[in-house]
Amino acid sequence: MTGTLVLAGTPIGDAEDAPPRLARELAEADIVAAEDTRRLRRLTQALGVRPEGRIVSYFEGNESARTPELAEALAGGARVLLVTDAGMPSVSDPGYRLVAAAVERGVRVTAVPGPSAVLTALALSGLPVDRFCFEGFLPRKQGERLARLREAADERRTLVYFESPHRLEAALAAMAEVLGGERRAAVCREMTKTYEEVRRGPLKELAAWAAEGVRGEITVVVEGAPEPDPGELDAAELARRVAVREEAGERRKEAIAAVARNAGVPKRDVFDAVVAVKNAHDSTGGKPTGE
Repeated sequence: MTGTLVLAGTPIGDAEDAPPRLARELAEADIVAAEDTRRLRRLTQALGVRPEGRIVSYFEGNESARTPELAEALAGGARVLLVTDAGMPSVSDPGYRLVAAAVERGVRVTAVPGPSAVLTALALSGLPVDRFCFEGFLPRKQGERLARLREAADERRTLVYFESPHRLEAALAAMAEVLGGERRAAVCREMTKTYEEVRRGPLKELAAWAAEGVRGEITVVVEGAPEPDPGELDAAELARRVAVREEAGERRKEAIAAVARNAGVPKRDVFDAVVAVKNAHDSTGGKPTGE
């Protein structure tokens, strides 16, 4: 008999949001793997529970090294509870490697559903929630940050980002530059905590507000791109969108299909646009036409 890996959602702010089952799992687990053992101690005190199993740290710095050890314990029949500082493990937090290792060994993986900063911010934002995509943290370097945002420039689903307070101004300014200053967004700060705040408005206004300094845990929700008018997209623009996706690592076939879907045009039109731009590029030796 193999063991069980339990992924447990923990409060993103208010300890009273902890699901009742979390206390039982903390008490009964053979091993509790915690992103920060000090935060775990504060949580167990708030819940009035004392873990009987072994407590180990499991964070970004030791995730690769500790995963095999925990996987072996699971294969040997242990019940391992994985908790992070806040929210669900694996969502921009440690957990993915251990889940993959458990699945590879045929170990049962289950979860204690709990608070989620992504879903909470999405619900509070006032923006469309029927379709959304989670983008995690933007890169720290400005060039990489702009490149990542360009990949999402045509995305019609609502976008959700995590961001640190000291990079928030730069992130919002980059979003305004790439996605458009009038694009609607919401900055959700300190959700479920005493100083919870949701600031809504155009990206350019939010960037100016963030310049004054912001503290706390931050989640940013951004409106998706508006429905395109197919008549406004010429061959060069369609080809450019395909090129952006290819540069990001997407295969050309999938890139063409995605651009066609987002632009509301037939795939054949996008394919023809890519071929036309390539032929024009080859005929001019790589120089812009008109030189």
